[in-house]
Amino acid sequence: MTRLVSRSLPRLALLLVLVAGLSLVAGSVTRQAGLARLDEELQGRVALAGHAIVTQIERYRYLPAIIAEDARILDLLAAPDGSAEAANGYLQVARDLSGADELYLLDARGVTLAASNHAEPSSFVGHDYSFRPYFVDAMRHGEGRYYAVGVTTGVPGYFLASRVGDADSPLGVAVAKVDMAGLAAAWEGAGQDIGLADDLGVVFLSGRADWAYRPLDPLSGSALARIGAERRYDGVDIAAAAPLREAMDGGLHLAEGVLEADRWRIIAGLPVAPVNAEARLVAAATALAGLLASALGLGLWQRRQLIRVRLNQNAELERRVAERTEALAREIDERRRAQEDLRRTHESLVHAAKLAVLGRMSSTIVHEVSQPLSALDSTLAAAELHLAAGRGDKAAASLGSGRAMLVRMQKMVRNLKRFGARQRPEPPEAVDLAQVVVGSAEVLAPRLRELGQSLVLDLPAGLPAVRGHAIRFEQAVTNLILNAAEANAVQGSAEPIGVALTLGQDGLRLVIEDRGPGIAPGMESRIREPFFTTRLSGEGLGLGLSITQGILDQAEGRLGFRPRPGGGTVTQVELPLFRPERLAG
Repeated sequence: MTRLVSRSLPRLALLLVLVAGLSLVAGSVTRQAGLARLDEELQGRVALAGHAIVTQIERYRYLPAIIAEDARILDLLAAPDGSAEAANGYLQVARDLSGADELYLLDARGVTLAASNHAEPSSFVGHDYSFRPYFVDAMRHGEGRYYAVGVTTGVPGYFLASRVGDADSPLGVAVAKVDMAGLAAAWEGAGQDIGLADDLGVVFLSGRADWAYRPLDPLSGSALARIGAERRYDGVDIAAAAPLREAMDGGLHLAEGVLEADRWRIIAGLPVAPVNAEARLVAAATALAGLLASALGLGLWQRRQLIRVRLNQNAELERRVAERTEALAREIDERRRAQEDLRRTHESLVHAAKLAVLGRMSSTIVHEVSQPLSALDSTLAAAELHLAAGRGDKAAASLGSGRAMLVRMQKMVRNLKRFGARQRPEPPEAVDLAQVVVGSAEVLAPRLRELGQSLVLDLPAGLPAVRGHAIRFEQAVTNLILNAAEANAVQGSAEPIGVALTLGQDGLRLVIEDRGPGIAPGMESRIREPFFTTRLSGEGLGLGLSITQGILDQAEGRLGFRPRPGGGTVTQVELPLFRPERLAG
């Protein structure tokens, strides 16, 4: 027996060594697999966060360039000592409409001339921002991008800048400040450990408050000096902040991504404690299985445990699939609602543009109605005198004249009501474009007389109908004729505006000819943009041509401009003919 025991001891020791080795290998493999899963999930979070950041920035990237082209901005830069009221008002309206945090204008020295917050205690007007990199980059390269804490307001934001003028003689810089705090709030609400670090490795945006304004690694002296010179994080002692990686002490597994445009780094983290716990559990299970492999009862128990784990995993997988399916359904509903909101917003802009046109003609319309009313009163009084004197034929003539005046006023009010009506979109119908032009001419008649302008209509009889909506076409034609009339008036031309309809190969063609100042080279694509206007008087929001282009796009029509020989502009609209078989299909 003693010999048997002595012979079994080496084998038992070898078995213990093998079990311990298997336990360590199983734990290590499990931990590596768990870390790989964390890496995969973190890379997905990094990609989603990067997409959200780029989307947030791209929403406002166009703003500085549009501001730089506005006439009020250019006038203020040309005469910096003049009044900045028009530029301040334009920047305030543009800020409210676009949703940007602030908009402002710097001269070539970096001093603020106008700002959307000009009337607020934290106004930027008069402050010198020449030390900011976005100003230096915009003056040198045309554009600048920079994230920093505001030295005036103390509010952090992303600054997008665009040079005004050419590189040889820059006039100044237009700047849009974008608040990105919403991204941090979204990350915090989702319970995700995500941070955004600048090119020096300082986290400036995060869903965790204890990550904000801390470097990932210790900063060099030159990096700290650069941060101080640029006043990047004004009021924050970056040098005293503990590096983030050292403070984590291995508690989080990190993954990083890079945004090339600004050399930012996206950092996402997940706790490694569950992975370590899983690795320890697998190692212990492996050791237990090795030690008790000869015990049938324990083997069966181990098998039941494994089956139970698998069932739990399947149940967890089914739960996650159900949650993801529900999330996708919510996302689809949200996108559907967003599309409906976009459609309603477009309809509101169309109606607002019509009301803007009516508003510009309101005083003339009142004058146009008041005169016939006064004349009608005099006519009826004359008819009463004729009847009293027994002059029936003259009384009848006076009553006929009064009736004609009433018909004229009814026709004017009917056209204005139809033009200002707000209707929901309906299926396309057959539209007599000649009647649309006549209706627009009647609506514009008072305004044309006020401007000292007239129309010459060339509307051949028997033209086929076009496909669309009469009310929308009337708004588009009214906008185009009114633009031509105001261009004529600005130029001081008394030559009538020509409006003609012709039949082309693919549909009807509407041509409007004026003798205005014309369209400057390179501006044809800009004048169709929303909120772009060349008026200095404050009339209009720059929506007329944008709304008109949208109406024609919906009707599959085309809008074009070309110079008119001898001066002026030729506006050309082409609309497809109405074909009933298209509606049936």
